[in-house]
Amino acid sequence: MLAEERREVLLRLIERRGAVKVKDVAEEMGVSAVTVRQDVRELAGRGLVVRVHGGAMAPSVAQAADAAGAAPRPARGQGNVFGLIVPPGSYYYPEIIRGVQDAARAQGVRIVLAVSGETPADNQEQVRRLIAADVDGLLLMPRAGLEPVDLAEKWLAGLDVPVVLLDRRAGGSVGRLEQVASDHAYGAGLAVRHLAERGHGRIALVARVESPNTPLIREGYVAACQALGLPTGPEYGIEPADGAAPAEWFEEFARAVEAGEVQAALVHNDLDAVALVGFLQARGLRVPEDLAMVTYDDEVAELSDVPLTAVAPPKRAVGAWAVDLLRRRIADPAAPMAELLLRPELRVRDSSGALPASGGPA
Repeated sequence: MLAEERREVLLRLIERRGAVKVKDVAEEMGVSAVTVRQDVRELAGRGLVVRVHGGAMAPSVAQAADAAGAAPRPARGQGNVFGLIVPPGSYYYPEIIRGVQDAARAQGVRIVLAVSGETPADNQEQVRRLIAADVDGLLLMPRAGLEPVDLAEKWLAGLDVPVVLLDRRAGGSVGRLEQVASDHAYGAGLAVRHLAERGHGRIALVARVESPNTPLIREGYVAACQALGLPTGPEYGIEPADGAAPAEWFEEFARAVEAGEVQAALVHNDLDAVALVGFLQARGLRVPEDLAMVTYDDEVAELSDVPLTAVAPPKRAVGAWAVDLLRRRIADPAAPMAELLLRPELRVRDSSGALPASGGPA
């Protein structure tokens, strides 16, 4: 059935019944709820039906119900409403959220926010509530430690609204789940190549164990080292602090710098890099003279005592592209599925040192 034919059938149903629910019509017509919502939106834009929470009404029925004081809750204007689920407090994610807000404001989209739960069951309940509130689509950024692939296999693929995953990567079995993320592997490669250009032939990797981006950063780090003919490692995994400073890895790392075993490092994230600069300075070591450093994130890198060269993921752009992608999906449910990787940029400051006179890795 062509779109106009389907909308004509929907219009006749609404006229005959007075009001319909999106879910019921989708089952009757054998199409997705996403498709019916788009048809209702189109018909409402022409003034042929009135959008209400969860469905649509004939204008005459809506007028009579309003006169009787029993009108159902109307839909929130004619713009889209997107549910956004984000992790709890972290200095990394607000920029992505701001990108969502800016794009939503510019495109007339309303955002309904929820904070990611600690378990897949918590997130299922949050999604259920957002769908019950009649959102047109979902922007999901689950907290670290929740497996996006598992979530998608169990329930995301079965949702009757379009879903875009933000700054998370899912596998090939995710069905109709779309993704927008920073290409963290590419960003790590930028850092390695930059340090190699500064004459460093061995580059350490220091990274947060719990970060969902660490596996991708390591992937890019290893690939760049191999492409340049450099050895990989040493690698230092930073465990979450339990209230005390993570002194053990600081000590181990400082000893390696003092011994000349480590002269360059890629550090994820900025806060650890800033703390590392202070720790090394307290030991009489200098950045970049004794250790050239590139940090990953660029949230507070420039505020370090030695301004830090940093890889900057395009966080605001991730949020903006996600909104745009979800709007495109709603406008054309049959369009090809998309997976977007946005490339970070390298912002060069003092911590990586100057280019050697002769150039090339030592």
